[in-house]
Amino acid sequence: MTLKSFAAAIALVLSIATTAHAQEPGREASQFVPVANEPPAELFVDPPLAGPLARGAVVIPYRTRNFRILPVFGASALDVSPRAGHLHVSVDDLPWRWADAGGNGSVVVNGLPAGPHKILIELALPNHDVIAAKEVSFVVPATPAAAHGVPEH
Repeated sequence: MTLKSFAAAIALVLSIATTAHAQEPGREASQFVPVANEPPAELFVDPPLAGPLARGAVVIPYRTRNFRILPVFGASALDVSPRAGHLHVSVDDLPWRWADAGGNGSVVVNGLPAGPHKILIELALPNHDVIAAKEVSFVVPATPAAAHGVPEH
Protein backbone atom coordinates (compact mmCIF):
# COMPACT_ATOMS: atom_id res chain seq x y z
CA MET A 1 0.00 0.00 0.00
CA THR A 2 1.42 3.35 -0.98
CA LEU A 3 1.54 6.31 1.33
CA LYS A 4 -1.10 8.05 -0.79
CA SER A 5 -3.55 5.10 -0.59
CA PHE A 6 -2.87 4.75 3.16
CA ALA A 7 -3.73 8.45 3.72
CA ALA A 8 -6.91 8.03 1.64
CA ALA A 9 -7.94 4.99 3.72
CA ILE A 10 -7.38 6.91 6.98
CA ALA A 11 -9.40 9.86 5.66
CA LEU A 12 -12.26 7.49 4.71
CA VAL A 13 -12.26 5.85 8.18
CA LEU A 14 -12.28 9.26 9.90
CA SER A 15 -15.09 10.46 7.65
CA ILE A 16 -17.24 7.42 8.48
CA ALA A 17 -16.52 7.72 12.23
CA THR A 18 -17.37 11.44 12.25
CA THR A 19 -20.61 10.89 10.34
CA ALA A 20 -21.65 8.03 12.64
CA HIS A 21 -20.87 10.18 15.71
CA ALA A 22 -22.87 13.14 14.39
CA GLN A 23 -25.90 10.92 13.70
CA GLU A 24 -25.82 9.15 17.04
CA PRO A 25 -29.41 8.88 18.33
CA GLY A 26 -30.23 11.15 21.27
CA ARG A 27 -27.06 13.23 20.85
CA GLU A 28 -27.65 16.96 20.62
CA ALA A 29 -25.54 19.10 18.34
CA SER A 30 -25.51 22.01 20.81
CA GLN A 31 -22.42 22.74 22.88
CA PHE A 32 -24.64 23.94 25.74
CA VAL A 33 -25.94 21.77 28.56
CA PRO A 34 -29.74 21.83 28.96
CA VAL A 35 -30.70 24.15 31.82
CA ALA A 36 -32.18 21.25 33.81
CA ASN A 37 -28.74 19.58 33.83
CA GLU A 38 -26.68 22.65 34.68
CA PRO A 39 -25.05 22.86 38.11
CA PRO A 40 -26.93 25.09 40.57
CA ALA A 41 -26.47 28.84 40.36
CA GLU A 42 -24.50 30.44 43.18
CA LEU A 43 -24.30 34.02 44.45
CA PHE A 44 -21.28 35.35 46.34
CA VAL A 45 -21.51 38.76 48.02
CA ASP A 46 -18.63 40.56 49.74
CA PRO A 47 -18.85 43.20 52.49
CA PRO A 48 -18.96 46.82 51.31
CA LEU A 49 -15.60 48.25 50.24
CA ALA A 50 -14.08 50.13 53.19
CA GLY A 51 -12.72 53.16 51.28
CA PRO A 52 -16.00 54.27 49.65
CA LEU A 53 -17.98 53.36 52.81
CA ALA A 54 -15.81 55.77 54.86
CA ARG A 55 -17.04 58.50 52.47
CA GLY A 56 -20.68 57.38 52.74
CA ALA A 57 -20.87 55.43 49.46
CA VAL A 58 -21.84 51.77 49.66
CA VAL A 59 -20.11 49.58 47.04
CA ILE A 60 -20.87 45.87 47.46
CA PRO A 61 -18.96 43.53 45.12
CA TYR A 62 -20.69 40.35 44.01
CA ARG A 63 -20.08 37.47 41.63
CA THR A 64 -22.05 34.50 40.42
CA ARG A 65 -21.21 30.95 39.43
CA ASN A 66 -23.23 29.02 36.84
CA PHE A 67 -25.34 32.14 36.20
CA ARG A 68 -25.00 35.19 33.96
CA ILE A 69 -26.47 38.61 34.77
CA LEU A 70 -28.16 39.74 31.54
CA PRO A 71 -31.17 41.87 30.55
CA VAL A 72 -33.39 38.87 29.71
CA PHE A 73 -36.92 38.72 31.10
CA GLY A 74 -40.04 36.58 30.82
CA ALA A 75 -40.89 32.89 30.76
CA SER A 76 -39.44 32.37 27.28
CA ALA A 77 -35.95 33.19 28.63
CA LEU A 78 -36.04 30.44 31.28
CA ASP A 79 -34.48 27.93 28.89
CA VAL A 80 -31.48 30.10 27.98
CA SER A 81 -28.29 28.14 28.53
CA PRO A 82 -26.00 28.85 30.27
CA ARG A 83 -28.59 30.06 32.83
CA ALA A 84 -29.18 33.83 32.94
CA GLY A 85 -31.23 36.35 34.88
CA HIS A 86 -30.85 39.48 36.99
CA LEU A 87 -30.51 40.76 40.55
CA HIS A 88 -33.20 42.13 42.85
CA VAL A 89 -31.80 44.64 45.36
CA SER A 90 -33.61 45.76 48.53
CA VAL A 91 -32.44 48.25 51.16
CA ASP A 92 -33.39 48.14 54.86
CA ASP A 93 -36.50 45.97 54.39
CA LEU A 94 -38.22 48.74 52.43
CA PRO A 95 -41.20 47.50 50.40
CA TRP A 96 -39.66 48.47 47.04
CA ARG A 97 -36.66 47.04 45.24
CA TRP A 98 -34.88 47.47 41.96
CA ALA A 99 -33.62 45.05 39.36
CA ASP A 100 -30.03 45.10 38.13
CA ALA A 101 -29.48 43.40 34.77
CA GLY A 102 -26.17 45.11 33.96
CA GLY A 103 -23.89 42.54 35.55
CA ASN A 104 -21.10 44.99 36.41
CA GLY A 105 -20.11 43.07 39.56
CA SER A 106 -21.01 45.70 42.16
CA VAL A 107 -24.15 47.08 43.75
CA VAL A 108 -23.69 50.80 44.47
CA VAL A 109 -25.91 52.83 46.81
CA ASN A 110 -25.34 56.48 47.70
CA GLY A 111 -27.15 58.80 50.04
CA LEU A 112 -27.92 56.47 52.94
CA PRO A 113 -27.98 58.27 56.28
CA ALA A 114 -25.29 57.47 58.84
CA GLY A 115 -26.06 54.40 60.90
CA PRO A 116 -26.75 50.68 60.47
CA HIS A 117 -28.22 49.36 57.22
CA LYS A 118 -28.71 46.12 55.36
CA ILE A 119 -28.95 45.33 51.68
CA LEU A 120 -30.53 42.15 50.33
CA ILE A 121 -29.22 40.95 46.97
CA GLU A 122 -31.26 38.23 45.26
CA LEU A 123 -30.41 36.17 42.19
CA ALA A 124 -33.57 36.06 40.07
CA LEU A 125 -34.54 34.07 37.00
CA PRO A 126 -36.02 35.91 33.99
CA ASN A 127 -39.55 35.37 35.42
CA HIS A 128 -38.40 36.99 38.75
CA ASP A 129 -38.32 33.73 40.74
CA VAL A 130 -35.54 34.11 43.33
CA ILE A 131 -33.08 31.19 43.42
CA ALA A 132 -30.40 32.56 45.80
CA ALA A 133 -30.08 35.47 48.20
CA LYS A 134 -27.46 37.11 50.40
CA GLU A 135 -27.88 39.91 52.92
CA VAL A 136 -25.12 42.33 53.88
CA SER A 137 -25.27 44.40 57.07
CA PHE A 138 -23.02 47.42 57.54
CA VAL A 139 -22.79 50.83 59.20
CA VAL A 140 -22.51 54.05 57.24
CA PRO A 141 -20.23 56.27 59.34
CA ALA A 142 -21.04 59.86 60.11
CA THR A 143 -18.76 61.91 57.88
CA PRO A 144 -17.46 65.36 58.88
CA ALA A 145 -19.41 67.00 56.02
CA ALA A 146 -22.66 65.26 57.02
CA ALA A 147 -22.17 66.23 60.67
CA HIS A 148 -22.08 69.92 59.67
CA GLY A 149 -25.13 69.73 57.42
CA VAL A 150 -23.08 70.02 54.23
CA PRO A 151 -24.40 67.76 51.45
CA GLU A 152 -21.90 65.20 50.18
CA HIS A 153 -21.09 64.85 46.48
